Amino acid sequence: MTTLTTGAERRLAVEHWLLSTVPDRQRVREEWRERRFAMLPCGALFAAVRMSSAVVQAAAGSEDQGDLDRYLADVLMNGPVICDRYAALYYALVPASAALRWDVPDTLCLGKGSELGVPRPGVAAAHETRVYWSVQMDSAGELCSPAAVSQAVTVGRYRSVSHG
Repeated sequence: MTTLTTGAERRLAVEHWLLSTVPDRQRVREEWRERRFAMLPCGALFAAVRMSSAVVQAAAGSEDQGDLDRYLADVLMNGPVICDRYAALYYALVPASAALRWDVPDTLCLGKGSELGVPRPGVAAAHETRVYWSVQMDSAGELCSPAAVSQAVTVGRYRSVSHG
């Protein structure tokens, strides 16, 4: 017998996984309800590579939000990415261990001691919120490959220099 997992069940699993990073889960749930994102600590379950929108736009060859989201989903193999529209930043979630050895120019890897505004699972660009999932976290613990993030940034940096 084949068991199907619904999108709602996957979002709930992701929510529980993210909530496991904090002692006060009720606070996070309230923040997700009120403003659709909450500050979560990096460094235990995940780290976050901060990339500028300019680098992502150069890599994707577009400024269209939908194009950028699709590009990131493709090059990061559907690994989770958060977008902060107002700060013009993207955050690729990577294994926590990546923060210990990250040295890619024009990026910062947020690890132990850092916090990140994480949207409630399911919040997408269409919700018109400040912080949303550019690429949804599809399964608990599913993260971006640090090598793929590094390559995407390198492509963006190259294209921004070579195309002015």
